[in-house]
Amino acid sequence: MLILALLLLRHTRTTDSLPAAKSAEFLLRLAPPEAACALLRHTRTTDSLRRYETVCFSIVSRRAFAACALLLISSTGLLAQDVFTGVERIVAVGDVHGDYSALVEILRSAGIVDAKNKWAAGKTHLVQTGDLLDRGAESRKVMDLIISLEKQASKAGGRVHSLLGNHEAMNVYGDLRYAVPGEFAAFKTGDSAAIRDAFWQEQAPKIFPKPDQAARKVWDDEHPLGWLEHRYAFGPQGEYGRWIRSKKAVIRIDDTLFLHGGIGPKYATTPIAELNREIIERLKDLSKIKDGDIVTSDDGPLWYRGLAQSADSEDHLKQVLEANGVKRIVIGHTPTSGTIEKRYDGRVIVVDIGMAAAFGSRGRACLVIEQGNISVINRGRRQPL
Repeated sequence: MLILALLLLRHTRTTDSLPAAKSAEFLLRLAPPEAACALLRHTRTTDSLRRYETVCFSIVSRRAFAACALLLISSTGLLAQDVFTGVERIVAVGDVHGDYSALVEILRSAGIVDAKNKWAAGKTHLVQTGDLLDRGAESRKVMDLIISLEKQASKAGGRVHSLLGNHEAMNVYGDLRYAVPGEFAAFKTGDSAAIRDAFWQEQAPKIFPKPDQAARKVWDDEHPLGWLEHRYAFGPQGEYGRWIRSKKAVIRIDDTLFLHGGIGPKYATTPIAELNREIIERLKDLSKIKDGDIVTSDDGPLWYRGLAQSADSEDHLKQVLEANGVKRIVIGHTPTSGTIEKRYDGRVIVVDIGMAAAFGSRGRACLVIEQGNISVINRGRRQPL
């Protein structure tokens, strides 16, 4: 990667070559900070491109600062909160899967956002139970909205809890089976063609015995414009990669547990702090992810469906609730017929209503827990659960 960046910079001699310089900048974003610094120290550029050299040094400096800041925050425990108490109002929303308009409709119906999609819910805690991504073209727009609301809610005394789903994890470790073309197109820029060409030149000899036009077509089909930028954005230095890696998989608010899939028998008595630590540890170091581990296992918090589907999980459910000191567990992941569903006398609540167009836009509902009372807002109407 660094060699390719060096070649691009060495062959960038005029202002007409700015796209190549931008490609080099993109590659430097992928490189380890210390290696990128070393490369730049030994790279000469013309005056017309010195601003790109400055940008690259800025990238390295910002990344180093961000890493130190995250380390400091982690060491002081500011990212460690898994349990919240004394919350008067909670609104829980299930899987979004890139359907921005459906999410906005639900948030407005619950008074979470106003007509301009700004936070309007005061001290309310909004819980989104994971799977913002995949299956829909507006995943990036959905993430940007949630990120914006996190900041606005905090200023108002509220909170947004965007939990990890299996699709957030999949986008981090590169399983893109459910990504749709529009999700890559959202990251396309005017430099995407030059960036893709640069990667083709570097990778083609390693992949194809004969990198001809037919091979190039295969490559382009597998790497649409925006694909490389998408992968950087979800990497350890990318905006969304950093954001996802800062999230929790499981939280407890007062007497309710929230997560994406569920807690299987293997993890029934594991403290939620440990569940979160093990998942994030693996997402930060992908070499630690193995088949059947806590991130990929059908029994793990991101994938388990037993509480939403099985009719004979009474003993297991009791064990999970007692281990966490809660009355109920709220989950997404398993789509309902279109509304919030309760199981086991309300001790399990499923909030994945299949809102996304990919699931037929089945429902527009959210769960509300307010001063101990539980209700549903379904297409703008409040109903008892």
